[in-house]
Parts: sequence; structure tokens; C-alpha cells
Amino acid sequence: MIVFIGLGSNLENPQTHILTAINDISLLESMTFLSQSSLYQSPPMGPQDQPDYINAVIKIDTHLTAHSLLDVLQSLEQKHGRVRKRHWGERTLDLDILLYGNEVISDERLSIPHPGITERAFVLYPLAEIDNDISVPGKGIVSTLKEFCPLDGLKKLEANTL
Repeated sequence: MIVFIGLGSNLENPQTHILTAINDISLLESMTFLSQSSLYQSPPMGPQDQPDYINAVIKIDTHLTAHSLLDVLQSLEQKHGRVRKRHWGERTLDLDILLYGNEVISDERLSIPHPGITERAFVLYPLAEIDNDISVPGKGIVSTLKEFCPLDGLKKLEANTL
């Protein structure tokens, strides 16, 4: 299954957390790493008394179910010291399943496509960099969705290495 994962961090050297997480994911036997976007800096979406975020999107192929993949990603967040202090608050690492093939999933643990995918520049612009023509089930094509999504302070970073 082709899957797109959003990555975000704004604590304890966020760029290193993002790049390390991408490397960790690429080494997992349960998935094949296909591509990654550039890194982007974005202002916090939630409380404004926190640092800016570093964001990216990756594309993988996996045989895991969506819920098994969620378990793997949450375990990786814990490895990076993720603590949930407040809604939309600061974090060392946030990993979100954005798209899981063309599937639509909505239950107590998981919503795919990820809610808010169409309004978040820090998701749409990196996603478009990887696949501008992909369809978000029930929403439309990424290139079209991006046209209606303002940058909101999003900045593409030049350096994408540790």
C-alpha cells in the first residue's frame, strides 16, 4: 500500500528529529521508503507560545494495515520522547498518516485522509512536492487543493541533512 506520512517537530533540535525519524522509518523491514519532501518551517497551528515547527512528508510502501502502521509510528514517536502536554502543543516528534492508498478510514483511533489535510500548508506543500497529482479521497487533487491553501508563513528550508 502506498502511504504518505506527515512529520512535524518543534522541540529539542526539530530538524534532527525529523531527519532521524525519516532514517528510522527507511530502515524498518515492514516498509519500503520511496521519497521525501524538502523540510519546511511553519508557525505553530495551535498555541502561539511555542517554537516554529519543522515539517516534511514522506512516501512509503508497506504491507502493514493502517492500524498496525499507526502503532509503529506511535512507537517511533515515543522513542523520540513524545509527550502529549496539550492539544496542538509542542512536541519532539509528530507522525501522521496522511493518506493510506485511496482508503477512507474513520474510527476511534484513526481518520484517513488525515483531518485538516486540505487546509494545512505545512502538509499540502510538501505533499505536492512529492506527488502534485495525487487525489485526496473525497477532497480532490493536491495541485488544486494547494491553490486554495495560503502559505500562512510556511518557508522551504535549504538544508535537508543531519
